[in-house]
Amino acid sequence: MTTESNTGPTPTDIIRHGEITSYQLTPQGSNYTFLVSIDLDGKETSAIYKPRQGEAPLWDFPSGTLYKREYAAYLLSQILGWNIVPFTIIRDGPYGIGSVQQFVDHDPRQNYYTLDEACADQLRTIACFDLVANSTDRKANHLLLGDGGKIWSIDHGLTFHSDMKVRTVIWDFCSEPVPSPLLDSLTNLREMLDRPADSLPSQVKELVTLLPVAELDALKRRLDWILEERVYPGLPGRNRRRR
Repeated sequence: MTTESNTGPTPTDIIRHGEITSYQLTPQGSNYTFLVSIDLDGKETSAIYKPRQGEAPLWDFPSGTLYKREYAAYLLSQILGWNIVPFTIIRDGPYGIGSVQQFVDHDPRQNYYTLDEACADQLRTIACFDLVANSTDRKANHLLLGDGGKIWSIDHGLTFHSDMKVRTVIWDFCSEPVPSPLLDSLTNLREMLDRPADSLPSQVKELVTLLPVAELDALKRRLDWILEERVYPGLPGRNRRRR
């Protein structure tokens, strides 16, 4: 991820307020995804732009909502204090409104299957995040190894469905206890979701406003389930990945 400078606009400022000066369609995925350059006051940063009008129709997700889910996943990561999703906003671009996410400088040779044991705690956090967000499309290359060995989680368009339908490559931790600090974060979020909207912190209020009522209710049920079970689920007959 681009390092923020002490002088001039930061990368997040640029993404919020800058002009998209170039855009290149990336070949991956069924939805239109662009690598864009954004300029503000002579400072430039790269980002990933996913316009609403470039989303392919799906039978199980409402049309034109995937970009909102990208932003909702970022909000969830920030609310929980886990900082695993790159900075993301909703804004206009060359093809209309969409999500714009800060580009992560990463080693493209690395993915879930190449990560070693030193990454296990970060993967535990992401696996817990996938349960809460109901990630239905966690692929190996949706985990980016960035600077300093930090793992970033990307591609969250297929999240927050009201039906529980987690699909993921991360099954390393089945039957293990969810770490206490993660449970503490989930407990705090669950308590906030029962408070009146006008008393919520700004990011929680945004998340509550962004999700339809059925999906917000489902989020509460998933939190209740995780906090009751307190272990990572598994699939019958599924073996852990060898490291």
